[in-house]
Formats: sequence, C-alpha cells, structure tokens
Amino acid sequence: MQILPFYVVCDESGSMAADIGDLNDALTELHHEISTNPTISDKTRFALIGFSTEAKELQQLVDLGDIDELPALESSGLTSFGNAFQTLHRAVERDVPALKAQGHDVYRPVVFFLSDGIPTDHGWDGPYQQLLASKFRPHVIAFGIGSADRAVIAQVATFKAFMQREDGVSAAVALKEFAASLTRSIVRSVSGATADGLGMSLQVDDHVPGFTSVSLDKL
Repeated sequence: MQILPFYVVCDESGSMAADIGDLNDALTELHHEISTNPTISDKTRFALIGFSTEAKELQQLVDLGDIDELPALESSGLTSFGNAFQTLHRAVERDVPALKAQGHDVYRPVVFFLSDGIPTDHGWDGPYQQLLASKFRPHVIAFGIGSADRAVIAQVATFKAFMQREDGVSAAVALKEFAASLTRSIVRSVSGATADGLGMSLQVDDHVPGFTSVSLDKL
C-alpha cells in the first residue's frame, strides 16, 4: 500500500497559553475529518509532536482511523526549535524504515510546523540541518502566528510558509485555518492517487485564509 506520512510539530510554549485550547479543538476536527474517511486514513499516517523547553511525541505515527482521539497539547516553558527538530528527526528515521518493513511504498514525509514565537535556543539550526540532510528529507510547511518572526518561519520551511495576517485576524481563526489547510493537504494529496491510480504527490494550499504567504526566495 502507498503511505504518505504527516508530522505535525506544534509550539506549546508558555506564550501559547491563551490559544492552546483553540489549537486542540482544531486538531480534534482534523482527526474527525480524516478518521471517518477510510479511503484517506488508510493511505496516510499522522504524528503529533509538541515542543516547548523540551519536545515530545504526543502521538507516534498512526492511522487516524485506529485511535479515538489525539492527545491534547499543554502550554508551558520556552521555545526550543532544536529539541523539536531532534525529536522529529528521530521519529522519521524510525518510522519510515518500519513502514517499509511492513511492505508499504512510503512517500517523502510531510511536516506541518507551527510556532507563535522566536526560538529561545540559538543553536537550533544544527538539528534542523541534520534533519534536512537525512536520507528521507521531509517537506516542511511552516506557519507563524502571534510574535513569530517571518524570516525564521521562511528559514524553517522547505516547501511553503505562511504568517498570520496582521489586520485583525484572531489567533483562534488562524489556528482553525491552519488545521483546515492541513486537512485539505492530506485529502488532496491522497485523492489524486485514488482518482488516477498513479503515485501520490503533495498538494498544499497556495493561499490559506487568515495568513499571508511568505517568500522562501527573498534574501
């Protein structure tokens, strides 16, 4: 079977305290949309990593149809990007060979990264570059909300990047649209293969309501 792995890496530092409930609600809706569509859930796997001072795998890679709910994110601590990328790297290096060993055709992993602030660890780029240099080289789609730095969000992204609009769009709306965009990406990426019988290809929104696109080429 063809499998497309999705990793969602979410900031749950102290600055997310006011918004973490909205993010959890948005991820609950995502779980419902995917888990109730066996055609989609069978061909995708989903993992959730939360990061603050430390990072942890809240949900290891799974068919969303096999679990009743996703674990909740909890806000506390600082914003360590380095720990997030180290944890993600270990997970990808473990998961892709395991899926292959089960006889699946595994496509390049996709990472949706969300942060509301500036990294508090100055050496985060080292673990990030190790992730990008790894055998499985995941696509990274980065979203910034709140006080996130546009240049940092662009630096994290390898595929597309988005920043919360500054014209009165609330964090609650932005987080709901983040999860909705992720849901659409999962469905569209798999539906193309279902329709034409060919391999899957990553399909990500060019425009996300509540966000502006960030150029990855501007220096």
